[in-house]
Amino acid sequence: MIDTFDVYRLVILALPGFSQLSLSSFVDPLRLANSVSGRSFFQWTIASLDGKPIECASGFILSVGSDFASTGKCVQAGKGTNMVIVCAGERVERQTSAALSKILRLSKRHGVPIAALGTATWLLADSGLLDGSACTIHWDKRAALSERFDRLQVTDRLFVRDTHITTCAGEFASFDLVMELISESLGRETALAVCRHTTATHWRSASDRQWTINASETGICKPLAEAIRIMEEHIEDPLPLRDIAKCVGRSQRQIERLFQRSISSSPMRFYLHLRLSRAKRLIRQTELPILEVAIACGFASASHFSKCFREAFGVNPSTCRD
Repeated sequence: MIDTFDVYRLVILALPGFSQLSLSSFVDPLRLANSVSGRSFFQWTIASLDGKPIECASGFILSVGSDFASTGKCVQAGKGTNMVIVCAGERVERQTSAALSKILRLSKRHGVPIAALGTATWLLADSGLLDGSACTIHWDKRAALSERFDRLQVTDRLFVRDTHITTCAGEFASFDLVMELISESLGRETALAVCRHTTATHWRSASDRQWTINASETGICKPLAEAIRIMEEHIEDPLPLRDIAKCVGRSQRQIERLFQRSISSSPMRFYLHLRLSRAKRLIRQTELPILEVAIACGFASASHFSKCFREAFGVNPSTCRD
């Protein structure tokens, strides 16, 4: 337990279009931890760029208590900021600002821990704070982040922590991260009490994967789920079906039957769809040339990629670019 503070003060930097789910999953457990422990240990302020109310992705308007400039001054002056949390949304690539970068650099310089929820990992990378580090981000942005910042070690874990910087996949993973913080700060019993109050049976560990296909929960058998996981990990260098089958201890024919029975698709058609779906995200989320997108998704030529893309989505790749 790291109960070395009378009060643990957090500043949450909210960007336009932020995920309300990510924010609520992080903040509400803090409120409950205070209630359960009978003390206002966790205190938080939400800040926007200009100090004005800010709209989340769901359209709700959130009141804030500060702006980025004031937050930066507090961090620089060492005025009781124990953690800075950044919460962003889908259009994060366009939300880097001088004011935000200044707060992040000041926090790092003064030893104030930083946490990025969901897509906010992009902002830390863009500010140079993650140079060569292991990190995570919401799975929808993972490919784009890896291509844009090729020195990063981007994982699909729920969250990655080191001494000063934490990156989190966001959404419900924000709950898992904050429960670990509560457990370390106020003890496991308090954390378990918060879990009971939220009707959660447990919180997941940092090492758990974001990967969404769970054999026991979806009804998909374990060999099929494992085959899909292997496909997802080999987008840029597609594997032949015989190698996938060997990895899961089945014959090619057995894998073909599993896909047909559970997904009504051949394995390689499903694999192609995974690759094209990632390509579509890269086109929308990055400025990579179409040829580089094609190569990143395992296509040998732009012409073959464009043909497959048109057949799958009915449009040329370039028309999907925002």
